[in-house]
Amino acid sequence: MKIVAFGASTSSTSINKTLATYAASLVEGAEVKVLDLNQYSVPIFSEDKEKEIGQAEGAKAFLADLADADALVISYAEHNGSYPAAYKNLFDWASRIDRNVYQNKPAVYLSTSPGPGGAQTVLAAALASAPYFGAQVKASLSVASFYDSFDLETGAFRDQDIAQQVMQIVRELAK
Repeated sequence: MKIVAFGASTSSTSINKTLATYAASLVEGAEVKVLDLNQYSVPIFSEDKEKEIGQAEGAKAFLADLADADALVISYAEHNGSYPAAYKNLFDWASRIDRNVYQNKPAVYLSTSPGPGGAQTVLAAALASAPYFGAQVKASLSVASFYDSFDLETGAFRDQDIAQQVMQIVRELAK
């Protein structure tokens, strides 16, 4: 099984990228490709810009990388209760090329934040829109207070309950 994992963030220290990478690594025997959204450069979306340049190359590359996957593990960062601007912009460009951005792939949706909210607001938005963009969400999980429950040095959860929950949801990809 080929899994594409990414954090919906462009931060070089993204805890959502860390969470997505960790979760994808739990799928036994899977080949995991971790995407860095910084690799998909696109201008700020507008219809005028789209008329000027056509399809953004970064968005085409993003869709091609998703097409290579058998399954997706996505962890959504939250900025002021919504998607980070850079992710939303890339997604907007990609959806203009193919509304079925996630290409009917089985997916696990995650979110985390340093605080107690666990980015639940953006995760709820992503889950609500998933059917419209070709995501077959098998399971989802919000992880609150990431730095309290995850040890960045060891790359594993300190909190065994959360570790078990993550393990259970990624098992859904194999079904």
